[in-house]
Amino acid sequence: MSEVIMYTTGFCPYCKMAENLLRSKGVEEIKKIRIDLEPEQRAEMMGKTGRRTVPQIYIGEKHVGGYDDLTQLEHKGELVTLLAT
Repeated sequence: MSEVIMYTTGFCPYCKMAENLLRSKGVEEIKKIRIDLEPEQRAEMMGKTGRRTVPQIYIGEKHVGGYDDLTQLEHKGELVTLLAT
């Protein structure tokens, strides 16, 4: 299974929903980067993704985007395939 990295905060409901969706697909480990606890990580996230909001999710080397992007992959049936690579 691909490595999953998620930029997150401790108070983000969309981050929790993204985590729940990923776990329902068999993801056991999510590397969480807490931008509320490590502010320098927010600048890194924005530089890498061009986005300011969380969650920002990477599956393997691919930047998936946020929660809405993740659910779109799920609805298209592409999430499981991406996780398996």
